[in-house]
Amino acid sequence: MSAHEKLKNLRNYLGKLGSVAVAFSGGTDSSFLLKIARDVLGDNVLAVTASSASFPERELHEAKAFADKYGIRHVVIASEELDIEGFPANPPDRCYLCKKELFGKIKQSTRSLGILHIVEASNLNDLGDYRPGLRAITEHGILSPLIEAGLTKEDIRALSKEMDLATWNKPSFACLASRFPYGQTINREKLIMVDKAEQYLFDLGFRQVRVRHHGDVARIELMKEEIPTLFEKGLADKIYAYFSGLGFTFTAVDIIGYRTGSMNENIVNLRREFNGEDSKKSD
Repeated sequence: MSAHEKLKNLRNYLGKLGSVAVAFSGGTDSSFLLKIARDVLGDNVLAVTASSASFPERELHEAKAFADKYGIRHVVIASEELDIEGFPANPPDRCYLCKKELFGKIKQSTRSLGILHIVEASNLNDLGDYRPGLRAITEHGILSPLIEAGLTKEDIRALSKEMDLATWNKPSFACLASRFPYGQTINREKLIMVDKAEQYLFDLGFRQVRVRHHGDVARIELMKEEIPTLFEKGLADKIYAYFSGLGFTFTAVDIIGYRTGSMNENIVNLRREFNGEDSKKSD
């Protein structure tokens, strides 16, 4: 099925919903979903963005700008993950705990507005990774129109480009809590360290950035083609000095480069450890 056929399916799906609140992060997927929902449902669309310590200010500003540009009602709610019981311990189901609380708050904030459905922007590719947040989405009865329409990330970027959406090639983003190995405690100070470290790299011109927080070590992930730039014009020394000022003793570069979900690469053993099982046991 072509991307345009999938888009037609998405429009038909949304049209049957009547009114929706879109969980809106400002990223490529949720921006695309929000714009299509606006085109189909008009004023019967509400964008809802969660503001928290794990959501950088730059992302919030971009989300507000997008909603304003297209005349979409936009609500920002406070969703402080660090207050959720168990979340700071950073268990493998951390994302489930977060999404469960988030969608509960979205339900509360939209209940009195006559919104019939809440939708979120997972796409078909998201089904192939470890995504415990999808369980919370199912439990809350949240709809995933992009998955229902069979849209992949590649489809969404291509269609967004055709629609002249500025977000069509926006770098992938995940909440800052994803920068920590499971089991490493997360707190506000550490989140600020990561946020400032990544913003510094963005300001230097790097496009796709992750700074993984491994205690006193910062592990930088960049697109492979951008890694050589680190060692030009004294950038490595500048980055090391800045990161040291943030509190990192060591700064390392991941030679494999950026990839989504790198903290999930040992997830099977980690889940066994959190469940008190012997990591050497087979299933």
